[in-house]
Amino acid sequence: MVWVVNKQVQIGKGKRCHLWLGALLCWLCFMVVTPKITLSHKPLQFADMRNFLGVPNTLNVITNFPFLLVGVVGFVLSLQGCFFNISFMAERVGQRAGLSCLFGLLFAVLFSTAYARTFNDLRLCMMFQLIPCVAIPAMTFLYPPKYTHSRYWLWAAGVCLLAKFEDALDKKIYNANRYFISGHSLEHLCSAAIPVLFAIMLIHRTIRCQRLGDLKERPRP
Repeated sequence: MVWVVNKQVQIGKGKRCHLWLGALLCWLCFMVVTPKITLSHKPLQFADMRNFLGVPNTLNVITNFPFLLVGVVGFVLSLQGCFFNISFMAERVGQRAGLSCLFGLLFAVLFSTAYARTFNDLRLCMMFQLIPCVAIPAMTFLYPPKYTHSRYWLWAAGVCLLAKFEDALDKKIYNANRYFISGHSLEHLCSAAIPVLFAIMLIHRTIRCQRLGDLKERPRP
């Protein structure tokens, strides 16, 4: 039994190495085939620049309010259990791997920001924003879920990708719906819907199986 567990843990490590290697190759290809995207010092020109009650870009501003609501809900849910157990990596691979990836992502944020400022190139920042849309579906198929209702992760990745398209098509969406709401405002609403999906998942899910990574990390008596 111990041999089987160790063997499966080794296979899991192999999957992780392949995943990181694939991510590195994708990054290299992206940097080679795409042109440099320079920083713009011009003020942001949103498609919807209407002002209501003296608030500039009113809809672009008030559509940020849902982030406050879902942030409070997420904070309450985090207080009810371990924060790192909410992490996708912690659920799929193990708490230790989830914690390592958390610090890795924080480093990626700082590195991509420093790269953009130093080399006047936004490609790393843009690529970092697309990581959840690619990494979550990939790991969904590579690692079995620990809890039920894991399909919400895929829905969240899809909504995240939809939000990016809405922001990129800001003006076209605004013209298509006859100047009712812009793509940038819809991007805010879609992004705020992602934590709502996670909240629903956390409320309804139950444990399905114990991860081998968690069994290995558990201290022996």
